Amino acid sequence: MSHSTDDPKESAIVLIDGVCHMCQGLTQFIIRRDPRGVFRFASLQSEIGQELLRQGGMSESSIDTMVLIENGKYYTRSTGALRIARRLRFPWSLSYVFILIPLFLRNLVYRWVARNRYRWFGQSSECMIPTPEIRRRFLP
Repeated sequence: MSHSTDDPKESAIVLIDGVCHMCQGLTQFIIRRDPRGVFRFASLQSEIGQELLRQGGMSESSIDTMVLIENGKYYTRSTGALRIARRLRFPWSLSYVFILIPLFLRNLVYRWVARNRYRWFGQSSECMIPTPEIRRRFLP
């Protein structure tokens, strides 16, 4: 069983598109590979998600990217995804090596996937409802 860290330097917030099936699957993927409970989650569409976007100076309609908030800094697209991977259990942490690929190339691939995610994976009319064990990893 994982525990959620209370140390702000250890914890991070991931904002995801709450109606995207791919994003919901990635959230579950992260949770299963984050035994220390470093990552907490919120939907980009939620009240807290919208407030966090405003605090970071981002558009409240920024649902074309996931957002990682670490130590008060905001990371989006491929950089955010790779920074998440870096903190996951081995061997997933090794994928951080892809940070060496130029940003414009990484984000080209990221944007292509983001543009097609609903067509490939579908979407819900509402955000996923996490199990009680996972619910504590989501911001209110």
